[in-house]
Amino acid sequence: MSLKPKAVNFEEVWQDLKETVKAVITMGNVQRDVWSIRFSDIYSLCVAHPDPLADRLYMETKQFLENHVQNMLATQVAPPNGNDMTDQNGKDLLQRYYNAWSQYSKGIGYLNKLYLYLNQQHIKKQKISDADVVYGNLSPDTQELMEIEELGLDIWRVYMILSLGEELVKQILEGIKKDRSEKHDKSTNVEVIHEVIESFVEVQNYKKKGNLKLYQELFETPMLQASGEHYKTEASKLLQRCTVSQYMEEVINILEDENKRAHKFLHTSSITKLQKECEERFINDHLDFLYSECKEMVSQEKRKDLRNMYIILKPIPDRLKGLLTQTFLDHIKNEGIETISTLKGENIHIQFVENMLKVHQKYQELIADVFENDSLFLSALDKACASVINKRINDKQPCRSAELVAKYCDTLLKKSKTTETEIDSKLTNSITIFKYIEDKDVYQKFYSRMLAKRLIHEQSQSMDAEEAMINRLKQACGYEFTNKLHRMFTDISLSVDLNNKFNNYLKNENTDLGINLSIKVLQAGAWPLGPTQVVISFAVPQEFEKAIRMFENFYHTSFSGRKLTWLHHLCQGELKLGYLKKIYIVTMQTYQMAMLLLFETCDSLTCKEIQETLQLNNDTFQKHMQSLIESKLLIAESENLEGETQIKLNLDYSNKRTKFKITAALQRETPQEVEHTMIAVDEDRKLYLQAAIVRIMKSRKILRHNALIQEILSQSKVSFTPSISMIKKCIESLIDKQYIERTPNSGDEYSYVA
Repeated sequence: MSLKPKAVNFEEVWQDLKETVKAVITMGNVQRDVWSIRFSDIYSLCVAHPDPLADRLYMETKQFLENHVQNMLATQVAPPNGNDMTDQNGKDLLQRYYNAWSQYSKGIGYLNKLYLYLNQQHIKKQKISDADVVYGNLSPDTQELMEIEELGLDIWRVYMILSLGEELVKQILEGIKKDRSEKHDKSTNVEVIHEVIESFVEVQNYKKKGNLKLYQELFETPMLQASGEHYKTEASKLLQRCTVSQYMEEVINILEDENKRAHKFLHTSSITKLQKECEERFINDHLDFLYSECKEMVSQEKRKDLRNMYIILKPIPDRLKGLLTQTFLDHIKNEGIETISTLKGENIHIQFVENMLKVHQKYQELIADVFENDSLFLSALDKACASVINKRINDKQPCRSAELVAKYCDTLLKKSKTTETEIDSKLTNSITIFKYIEDKDVYQKFYSRMLAKRLIHEQSQSMDAEEAMINRLKQACGYEFTNKLHRMFTDISLSVDLNNKFNNYLKNENTDLGINLSIKVLQAGAWPLGPTQVVISFAVPQEFEKAIRMFENFYHTSFSGRKLTWLHHLCQGELKLGYLKKIYIVTMQTYQMAMLLLFETCDSLTCKEIQETLQLNNDTFQKHMQSLIESKLLIAESENLEGETQIKLNLDYSNKRTKFKITAALQRETPQEVEHTMIAVDEDRKLYLQAAIVRIMKSRKILRHNALIQEILSQSKVSFTPSISMIKKCIESLIDKQYIERTPNSGDEYSYVA
């Protein structure tokens, strides 16, 4: 074939070409050599000399396609007579249209390949680009040549779809209606309906914009309207015969069926729209009915019904945030309050934590099973637990949760018969409750004080368990929260080393103390010893004097510039009683030991003599003397323990156990200690807030009152939520101390005083 342009007789070439075009468009048989010749003919016409004949070829092809589609409409697709949409062969309009479209759409695709040269070299060069529209003076509506396939599809749209569209849509909707019927009519030809619907899209698929306009206007809008009416009718029928539970099950089945139907028949762009229409008519329009039994479902924890309600409400924006989650939250809150309101006895702290854990674990499992771990319901669980755990009995009394959780941990960590695995598991679970506590600083105060007692009195079950718990707290609240706890641990380990060095020192000095001595040196700033840091006056028994003096000499030799303060009220020791029929070894507190040692040279002393000899104040004397009398080691001649009341050794004392302790009563927590702890928390909070205010003002220089309040609340929420009145008092205190000042001419603005 010569590629050189030459003169061409259009009529002769077109006659042959037209026959091939007709064969291609009707999916007839075209020989390979004929196809190649016609390909050359199109090239020849497009480059003909002296004038190219591409435009004439385009117009003739367009005319041929228009005539062909009109002929198909009249002979193959349109009803043979009047309004009767079914011919003698029983094929309805949809089937005839489907057959014609299947043939034509494939044919036009092949024809587009035959006209490849015309498309690429003639039509594409004349197409308007996006740049021409944006930067030129051309309108996007300017008529332009279409490629042969685009032209063929547009001709089908104009002559076939616009002529039969309404009737086609009517029969499609009838077919979908049949498919929706309970009988699921088998005569519905799914492929035919789907392909007819797809043809409404494909005829405009070549468009960059608005390619779904015909589909949406012709079919989608009436389909959604008809579907909406159908759903409305079905919903009314269901409401008349169903309970809420039955209605939800029916709606879930309908939603599933409609989703399958949409994928089966419709274009993908309509699937979500149909689903939304279904949800609107079955769910949104009847929310009051659905919610009518919501409280009962939640209160009785009907898992199946709740699951169904979740399924139907989940796809609708904001519906889960409404009544269902709020009802669920209130239910958890009520159960939580009920489970902790009946607590009584000495083990309130154990009941509180374990009951709250049961509630939390129960509803966590329910959320996983019923609500697919949805974040909205997990958030509702968190809010409910936080509300219960931080609930105050009244405004005058502080919330006790922090204290109870700290006591629970203390009980687990003290020496007991519980296995380490069980302790570890329970402590891990306790962190779940701890995280909900708002006043974490209160927990920290109680926990550190209880830890101090365990370490000083050597009551810890396991130092590994103690350290693991502190690490859990550090993960939850950060290093600053556990800083002092770590320092307490360090002191204990250093004290072990110090005692070894002291024993070596005694050996080098060839000194025998006469007693076995173990001393713990504690940093004053790290240990929360509370009001007991006020040293009680005490005349140390001569049995202890040498040991104390030797340790002080050793310590000051090793560490210069440090002051030792002896906390005798925290000390304890073992005293061997050899004056009775059996020998007893008794563990007791230092003051108790000192009192018993006074009876080494006599059997009877007055209260006044004991108190004056030991130089104890009245409260300390009464408390420790009472414990010795209750243990029956001493006998008082009257209940009034003062003045000339005689105290005697009980020489007839007898006990089945030869080794026991009488310090337990003294280590119990008193209401005064709890009160002192809360006072210490308040003081710490004031200092924390003042430091936070100075920090904020130093960085901001000038800040309005409300903005400062918000910054303070943001910074302090990790440990506690301060009251606005406390923040205001701290601001006033810092103004008095001249750290900050009120800005002149502004009543609600502060500035930092450098």
